Amino acid sequence: MAPSGSRSIKRGCQRVLYWIPVLFIALIVAWSYYAYVLQLCIESIEDTGEKVVYLLAYHVIFIMFVWAYWQTIFTRPMNPLKEFHLSHSDKELLEREDRGESQQEILRRIAKDLPIYTRTNSGAIRFCDRCQLLKPDRCHHCSVCDKCILKMDHHCPWVNNCVGFSNYKFFMLFLAYSLLYCLFITATDLQYFIKFWLNGLPDTQAKFHILFLFFSASMFSVSLASLFIYHCWLVCKNRSTLEAVRAPVFRHGTDKNGFSLGFSKNFRQVFGDEVKYWPVPVFSSSGDGCSFPTCLVNLDPEQPSSPSGSNPTNKTAAEGRQFPSKPLRESQSRLLSSTPSWSESDGAADKDKKGASNPGMTIENEA
Repeated sequence: MAPSGSRSIKRGCQRVLYWIPVLFIALIVAWSYYAYVLQLCIESIEDTGEKVVYLLAYHVIFIMFVWAYWQTIFTRPMNPLKEFHLSHSDKELLEREDRGESQQEILRRIAKDLPIYTRTNSGAIRFCDRCQLLKPDRCHHCSVCDKCILKMDHHCPWVNNCVGFSNYKFFMLFLAYSLLYCLFITATDLQYFIKFWLNGLPDTQAKFHILFLFFSASMFSVSLASLFIYHCWLVCKNRSTLEAVRAPVFRHGTDKNGFSLGFSKNFRQVFGDEVKYWPVPVFSSSGDGCSFPTCLVNLDPEQPSSPSGSNPTNKTAAEGRQFPSKPLRESQSRLLSSTPSWSESDGAADKDKKGASNPGMTIENEA
């Protein structure tokens, strides 16, 4: 009884400590609001037109920044669906078997009915012992949250949350609007920062807020710019931070570009198809987080049909399965609708080429 009570107290203390970085950011933002609105715009700027323009633009950026930050913090990460969890009978069967190939055979049998294409470095099925489930593609177990997170990018202490499929768009908008927020403050505060050094400001407490506001905004701009550029690169390549560090492993081997569909489709996979929702912190990402279209030439023959669902035979077989009845949303299905499957087009081209170059061999095989 005592050990469980001490563990619960320890977990409670950890939860409180995890909110310290978020509290630090909230205090910095609250002070910046006071310094910019009250000390700079109201107290220091004398021109009414300039004051109104600065305040209007500032509040638009401030609202979008806080909205995106809020969504990143309080949007719960999505976990794998129940179809990826082992049933009670499968758990008992797995526990009875020795660790090794026999367990992998059980996992491979279960994985045949699921849209799973990635493997471990050794080629085994990705299985989470903590959550007792088969990991969907791009899913990883977070040691801080103690859960498997769909399309996990990283656990961010500044938002006290896992950044993954459900809130990656919000995280990108948070970086974008926070960078814009800092750049706007730096640009509009610059002339008054120069006046401070030339003794052109009245000797009030406002000048010290103006000084530190410029320094803090410019320093945050540098760090945010580097982080935002890096994640823009990841979006263009359709990679997560974890996949950039360690490329995903497919049946045919490691492929760092296995999920890349081209810049436009990669971008729409995160931000969605409707342009009007791109700058707004509302969920519009494509797909369900459990299955993703790939650009692989060598598809896994042991797995269900490709997410594009172009093969009618495989489609009929998939309809008989409980999962996935609709593996991709309509918006994600359109990601591959404009381009034919590489394996089908290459296979057809090779077949035509062989038939044209060696008709005798074709007749012999048909006979």
